[in-house]
Amino acid sequence: MNILDKIITDKKREVELKKNIILVSQLEASVLFNSRTYSMSKLLRNSASGIIAEHKRRSPSKSVINNNHSIEDVVLGYQNAGVCGISVLTDAKYFGGSLDDLLLAKASVNIPLLRKEFIVDEYQILEAKAHGADVILLIAAVLTREEIKQLSEFAQSLGLEVLLEVHNLEELEKSIMPSLDMIGVNNRNLKTFEVSLDYSKELATKIPDEFVKVSESGINRIEAVKELQQFGYQGFLMGEHFMKTENPGLEAQKFIQKLVI
Repeated sequence: MNILDKIITDKKREVELKKNIILVSQLEASVLFNSRTYSMSKLLRNSASGIIAEHKRRSPSKSVINNNHSIEDVVLGYQNAGVCGISVLTDAKYFGGSLDDLLLAKASVNIPLLRKEFIVDEYQILEAKAHGADVILLIAAVLTREEIKQLSEFAQSLGLEVLLEVHNLEELEKSIMPSLDMIGVNNRNLKTFEVSLDYSKELATKIPDEFVKVSESGINRIEAVKELQQFGYQGFLMGEHFMKTENPGLEAQKFIQKLVI
């Protein structure tokens, strides 16, 4: 069993346990459940940089990345840097995140927030909405076409945007449907953790233009972003590059300033 399979097995068990503790009706009664959401796809279409910065404490491949800063400081720094959105890891076991991180991020900034999570159930989309997310992530590698359709349509019915993550042509072809807003290509193979920007380049022409194209993982140079922009990418999800520094917000600011010169 590879790491992705382990994560999904654990996630399904976790969701079933949580359903017994916090009822759907409690999530729907949240103060944030009917709050206004921000469109990440619109910001990306109109941005010169397209940077989506990430809050990530650790990962299965890198262990601890950054445990030193409060999420409030990190997301405020990102907002001040001019990012188009912030990805917030909410998985506890493998990434050290939580739904509280999403809640605190929502209280701190007014730009789009992506709940970065391994979503396998509509319950998690209700959680995302109740904790202030504007966008959810769906991972094609762990979902069938029917599941992607069901989950993406449910998310959009709640006013949430959908970023669908793919890694190869097979995943992309099974996933294309009107209920998606953005299609992201993960340059990191989730089964081996090998990283290559070639994944984004190879799939660029296969992604229909009605979807915002997002390149994810392994992006740490200005030149890489500019190169991927030539392939039609408008969004660039950067996780570890900023988080592994002493001041993630300042690092993001310097990166964006150099990028848009």
